[in-house]
Amino acid sequence: MAGPANIIKTSVDIAQRQALDVRAGDTVAVTVKIIEEKEVKGANKKMKKERRARLQKFEGLVIARKHGKEAGGTFTVRKIASGVGVEKIFPLYSANIDKIELVKRAKVRRAKLYYIRDKSSKEIRKKMKNAQFADYAVVETPPEPEIAEEEEIKDTTNTEAVETTASTTEIETTPEITQEATSEEKQEEKQKEEPKKE
Repeated sequence: MAGPANIIKTSVDIAQRQALDVRAGDTVAVTVKIIEEKEVKGANKKMKKERRARLQKFEGLVIARKHGKEAGGTFTVRKIASGVGVEKIFPLYSANIDKIELVKRAKVRRAKLYYIRDKSSKEIRKKMKNAQFADYAVVETPPEPEIAEEEEIKDTTNTEAVETTASTTEIETTPEITQEATSEEKQEEKQKEEPKKE
């Protein structure tokens, strides 16, 4: 038999699911289609089975990823509901999965987080380092406006003020000289105190 005899058509976008990077330590929200069957009385007073589909969200921590991106790939999600731990294993390419949302990513050092089953939620939060997965957009800062040079005001009444600012700038430009002088003065004082002690 030469030819594609075993072709299966699915409603799943396989390329999108392969590109989805779900790892252990991620918090994901998986929206699943659930089909419910009810028995309803029909017009002929006979019981009919009625099927209804609804969407249910299951949000939790991915504790394991198995078989990679191949056809049988799965991921295990764990959440705590009413104080009880609940785990579900989802096939990666299942047609019953409507969408998979990545809520939060945490940096973990294990591929399988089975040890979390025995830990309390407080200990888990301490262990897992939250990694922020934000877009690193380059923000351009606007160029600073050029500052116009200050003009000297020629006023005969403020000549003293101009002279004092000039003298303060001289003091600020020579801090090395004053520090050397103070260190020399300290050495001289120490020498004077030493003969007094004897």
